[in-house]
This record gives sequence, C-alpha cells and structure tokens, in this order.
Amino acid sequence: IVAMQITITMHPPGGATALIAVIGSEKIKNLGFSYVISPVLSGIIILLLIALVVNNIPKGRNYPYKG
Repeated sequence: IVAMQITITMHPPGGATALIAVIGSEKIKNLGFSYVISPVLSGIIILLLIALVVNNIPKGRNYPYKG
C-alpha cells in the first residue's frame, strides 16, 4: 500500500473495475450500479472463502477466532 501511494499507482483490479464501468459497452452501462456490486461482491465472497479454508488447514487454528 505504501509503495502504491508513493508511486501514485492503483491496484489493477480496482482500477479495471472502474475503467470498464466508464468505457464499457452499452450493455455494461445499462447495468448501472449492479455492475460494480456484482464483481466486487463476488470477489469479496471468493476471498473470504479462500481465507476460511487456508486459515483452517493447520490443526488447532480457528478462523475467525471467537474467544
């Protein structure tokens, strides 16, 4: 994050989502906000599922931890 701020760059998927929404075809523009919600929400769900699987592979590890 610090390197991206220093070089004034953007995380590619975040930039691509916004860029496609602006320069995309009429089909994408007609979707409106549902276009942005769909890839963002699906990405969040995929990352969460991967985190749950990877962090629960070691024995004795419980993610998310509830103390």
